[in-house]
Amino acid sequence: MTGLEAPASRVSTGVRAQVEAADLLVPGSGHSCLGSVLPAVAGALGLTDVPGAGDAQLLLRLPDASRVCVVLVDGLGHTNLAERAGHAPFLRRRLPDSTPLTSTFPSTTATAMGTFGVALPPGRTGMLGYTVRDPATGELGNLVSWTGLPPARQWQREATVFERLVAAGTSVTSIGPARFAGSGLTEAALRGPTYKAAESLAARVDATVDALRRPGVAYLYWGDVDKAGHHHGWGSWQWGDALAELDAELGRLARMLPRDTVLVVTADHGMVDVDRSQRWDVGTDAVLGAGVALVAGEPRALHLHLEPGVDAALVADRWRDTLGSAAVVATRDDATSDGWFGEVADHVLPVIGDVVVAMTGRATVVDSRTQTAASLDLVGVHGSLTRHEMLVPCLVVA
Repeated sequence: MTGLEAPASRVSTGVRAQVEAADLLVPGSGHSCLGSVLPAVAGALGLTDVPGAGDAQLLLRLPDASRVCVVLVDGLGHTNLAERAGHAPFLRRRLPDSTPLTSTFPSTTATAMGTFGVALPPGRTGMLGYTVRDPATGELGNLVSWTGLPPARQWQREATVFERLVAAGTSVTSIGPARFAGSGLTEAALRGPTYKAAESLAARVDATVDALRRPGVAYLYWGDVDKAGHHHGWGSWQWGDALAELDAELGRLARMLPRDTVLVVTADHGMVDVDRSQRWDVGTDAVLGAGVALVAGEPRALHLHLEPGVDAALVADRWRDTLGSAAVVATRDDATSDGWFGEVADHVLPVIGDVVVAMTGRATVVDSRTQTAASLDLVGVHGSLTRHEMLVPCLVVA
């Protein structure tokens, strides 16, 4: 048991029935989790003392190598890629022989990056959404901008896989934009490597190739696919162009990598395009807002923190009555026992909402009291348990 899966004996059959009826995917159910990628990399390098390395290497079918390049593409869902694969000939050729992984819940960057980097579920990392409630202050904090939160190493206490690799004497280089060097999210989820700043995708590819002139690991992050999806939708021509640019540069990267290098391409989450006819606003809906002190998370995956003395089961029933088939609504106990967050540490438990909401289809619940106008205007969204959001690629090129 790695903590990425829920013990079967603790599963709440009522919530699981709702999840299955809505064709949703709980992390790790039927697929390996995104948190298996870096342990598999350790296994490929022969570092079997990294927890789970050997098993993960076998699951992800990574061959032994002296160099591994990991590319994480923000927002590139497996299903999204498969349905728009005409824009990506390099990636398309690898899809038939690949098996997708599951993201986290919420299926959002901060949460998924925590599990990717630490190889533990959100219930251990405390990375539980775009925004979270800080139990120490009762205030809303943002895990992407890292505002309104304690220092990153205080919030996310677990060692990262990169730290373990570096401690074992492995050269590890992280390549991304300058603004991410030393950021809260980087420190929480990906601390340990030497950081090389590069802005354009072509520059990041070049920096990656340079880093792998010696044995070790290079990690490259690219965020423009996600950005195009948020602003234009993943079905847009802009998203297709962003995918085509990525695909061309990944092809160039594969051609330039030294021999004995394994290339792994994955992602943090996928995306759905919002249906504004299926949108509710806690800020203006008296029924949804009753008894709710603070809404954390995001419009596809909500943590409802209730006013003192309010019964979570009653609030959950009221939200179910209002949202109907547009959501699966669970109390904290039911969501945790059903494995939505994996193994949950004691200090993380109060970060989870008293009530947790996973949206279905393309529906959203927003809170106009705390969310910006720009965030309310997004076309592409993610965070919930649908296949488009939860399945991410794991493409291996050796």
